[in-house]
Amino acid sequence: MINLYKDSSFKNITIHKMNIIEVNNIHHTYATETRPIGALKNINFSVRDNEFISVIGPSGCGKTTLLRVIGGLLKPTYGEILIKGRLVEEARKNREFGFVFQNPVLLPWRTILGNVRLPLEIIGTDLSSKEKMFNRIMNLLELVGIADFKDNYPHELSGGMQQRVAIARALSFNPSILLMDEPFGALDEITRDRMNLELLRIWENARHTILFVTHSIREAILLSDKIIVLSKRPAEIIEILEVNLPRPRKTNLRHTEEFRSLAQEAHRLLDEDN
Repeated sequence: MINLYKDSSFKNITIHKMNIIEVNNIHHTYATETRPIGALKNINFSVRDNEFISVIGPSGCGKTTLLRVIGGLLKPTYGEILIKGRLVEEARKNREFGFVFQNPVLLPWRTILGNVRLPLEIIGTDLSSKEKMFNRIMNLLELVGIADFKDNYPHELSGGMQQRVAIARALSFNPSILLMDEPFGALDEITRDRMNLELLRIWENARHTILFVTHSIREAILLSDKIIVLSKRPAEIIEILEVNLPRPRKTNLRHTEEFRSLAQEAHRLLDEDN
């Protein structure tokens, strides 16, 4: 197993179970030229340190809006987000968030190493030498399994490999929270399954808190400690499902009765909302 924190530039991680995210009575309405459109309604939940939480719900219900509100990219109409007990604006300044989207958004003229290094160049780091920065990035590329491609360009990589780069880039400044919006939605089923297992390996190694938006119930169950099930727009929380399945997990877990039971319950909740 790769020790991401063997480089002294990474802070040590102590795994403890405090609430790292608190979502308090969040409402959001988009103002349009024709009429207001409600996206979120009375959303309340908390996320503990190092948890893996997935968010599922109908298309267009507000899953991405919720992720953007939590990450401080969008100000809610009403309500409050606390990150480690502080307002989300302060958390953003402290670089608590890493973002991974469905499109990896890599710069085509930069190598893989250059793309991962970009956030460190923009924000500046406490790394005192180019050698330390290089070692830090190589640790990340090794963690996501693409160290051998550091000198390649994005167009030379498959979609799954490009998403590995996006994950490494999001982790480059060691955020506490990784916000992932359908990161594997554009991949074929085989590659998606492989990336699910890779993400679990990365999370089990680095232990960041992850909030993961997906349309796939099977993906949510395989990855998560809990699943937040949202209603149709404006999204409310129908239920938060506990996923008490053993870790580490493999795709053959899908053939167990426990997995099937959770999938049936998630489908039932979503079907009843229609």
